[in-house]
Amino acid sequence: MPFSVLNPDSDPAVLLVCDHASNFVPPEYNSLGLPAEAFARHIAYDIGAASVTGELSRIMNAPAVLAGFSRLLIDPNRGADDPTLVMKLSDGAIIPGNRYADAATIADRVARYYKPYHQAIADRITAARARGIAPAILSLHSFTPVFQGYTRPWHTGILWDKDGRIAQPMLASLQADCNLCVGDNLPYSGELVGDCMYQHGTLNGLPHVLIEVRQDLIVDKSGAEHWAELLAAHLRPILEAIER
Repeated sequence: MPFSVLNPDSDPAVLLVCDHASNFVPPEYNSLGLPAEAFARHIAYDIGAASVTGELSRIMNAPAVLAGFSRLLIDPNRGADDPTLVMKLSDGAIIPGNRYADAATIADRVARYYKPYHQAIADRITAARARGIAPAILSLHSFTPVFQGYTRPWHTGILWDKDGRIAQPMLASLQADCNLCVGDNLPYSGELVGDCMYQHGTLNGLPHVLIEVRQDLIVDKSGAEHWAELLAAHLRPILEAIER
């Protein structure tokens, strides 16, 4: 399946999404020519992000849509016309199965994986709006502790573009905790036209934010549970204020 939905009958006021939940590549793609160990790396998926999403879905009684395919096959957090939609090189690793991907190959992956995932998110939004609810969208990601030789100091990052309804109070709340190092549009920028939050948040006028958590903090179940609880505690008053 190109996606899965957790807690489908829960409160639609909040929608969780996890673009890089899975490292799965269907057998017909022959692992994109990569060795098995490549799929344990961050280049294939966001380590721990699916676990945090699942825990947060349970804690907040919110539905969650998770991608069911590896970002190496096609990246759902890119616009459909983005040149990095199908990566040929990722953090020093050449992706043989993508090296000669032409327009027809990419279009096939868009139709089979990218579009169904985004349609699943759009369908949840449409269903919520039919009930008079404008859902807040929370996107969960994770980042590698060391990237290109640089040790990243942040425990978490809040990524956002023009809509600061969730991001700004979330930053203030997290930064008030002296035990946390919090990135504002770090380690990445949330200002990416065409990405998942742009498609479903910005273009729909819905409050949204992308939350990054460092992978070594959520690599096991206890870490994922801890961070889901922590994020929920910071998010609840913000989302309640928006809903009011």
